[in-house]
Amino acid sequence: MILAFGLNGQVGQALAAQPGVCALGRDAADLMDPGACAAVIDKMRPDAVINAAAFTAVDRAETDTADAMTVNAITPGIMAQSCAALGIPFVHISTDYVFSGAGSRAWRETDTPGPINAYGHSKWAGEQAVLDAGANAAVLRTSWVFSAHGQNFVKTMIRLAKTHDELRIVDDQIGAPTSARAIADAALAMARAMMGQGDLGGIYHFASTPDTSWAGFAQAIFAHLPKAPQVHKIPTMDYPTPAQRPLNSRLDCRKITKSFGIKRPDWQADLADVMAQLMQEETDAT
Repeated sequence: MILAFGLNGQVGQALAAQPGVCALGRDAADLMDPGACAAVIDKMRPDAVINAAAFTAVDRAETDTADAMTVNAITPGIMAQSCAALGIPFVHISTDYVFSGAGSRAWRETDTPGPINAYGHSKWAGEQAVLDAGANAAVLRTSWVFSAHGQNFVKTMIRLAKTHDELRIVDDQIGAPTSARAIADAALAMARAMMGQGDLGGIYHFASTPDTSWAGFAQAIFAHLPKAPQVHKIPTMDYPTPAQRPLNSRLDCRKITKSFGIKRPDWQADLADVMAQLMQEETDAT
């Protein structure tokens, strides 16, 4: 059995749908309580652990820095220590936000992080805590998560499209929308491979293809809707937020393909699946 934390999140929901996975939400394992999460691992003694839980409110992390650090760094480190004691693999999901966003080259696993917001700092600290715990641990960095569950860019754009004829959307932040299902599949493949081979730990990048901007992603979403707002492409400086966002979120994903055989999926195909699910849910509700 593979134990997954983060049932309340997008990737956690995707993990819970897979056979052989026991996914826990906040009611059973609150990441604000590191000791309780460690106790769950010790009690359940799974074959592997995947941590898909995180403090993901990027702007709120600028003021709730202590909570972000607890959930994103302290607790994952203690989880990894528990896995080390049991001798089981630990896969921890991280983010492109550990990088500064400078330049235009895709970020490699060997590049030095330089986060520009509190959320990124907390996730980088979490990576270090996990890798320093002595476990057979892998950090899976990904980007721009979307699904039919929870709050995300896709659902926001669908909602705004119903009430706006025009939308101003940032066009100079470049990355790869990546479905929660694809991330869950990758994390599971990694955990299962690590159960049979102990030298696959380390940092890995995983994101879909092709890279695009938020404006490009929005246009792809609107292509599935009967009513599509006009998109006005704007620079980041015209859309100020409490937390800075990296301009370059491209991830070099060659290492995960070489080590695990995991290839970059097409986010446009995954988006079509998510849109079909959301449209069906809307139809069923009316």
